[in-house]
Amino acid sequence: MRTIWLSGPEWLAALRIGLGLWWLESWRHKDKKAWLERSTGITWAAGIAAKHRWAFVRGGFGAVVGSRPKLMAYVVLYAELAIGLGLVLGFLTPIALIGGALLNLLYFVLMIHDWAEQGQNSMMVLISLVALLGMSWQTWALDETWGLFL
Repeated sequence: MRTIWLSGPEWLAALRIGLGLWWLESWRHKDKKAWLERSTGITWAAGIAAKHRWAFVRGGFGAVVGSRPKLMAYVVLYAELAIGLGLVLGFLTPIALIGGALLNLLYFVLMIHDWAEQGQNSMMVLISLVALLGMSWQTWALDETWGLFL
């Protein structure tokens, strides 16, 4: 494989790290106090889910997320942080990539009416897939250093 500037594995690592930084920005810009004390993010999402055109989203959100908003606020916040750190550091990278893709798919389905959200989440899923199939943890990663996921 011929590339400009970086090798193929280095480009995959750069893609993985960029995706990790995207997740960390998603975590950073949230008002953590409001999320954790008042579950504002979950309340906002519940309003979207309640008007969703698909009944399974309305019912599923209410049953899984809406019934435990405080817990789910913690889950969302710390999942985004863990995914971001895992990808930037290259630690448990395949797990972070799969977890991130699943979270993006959940966001994608919830925000099906919002083109901007659809674009962001579909691009993040695509990057996750490329980074996973390209085994992006082979370069610039703790997984590589410690011999994980060879």
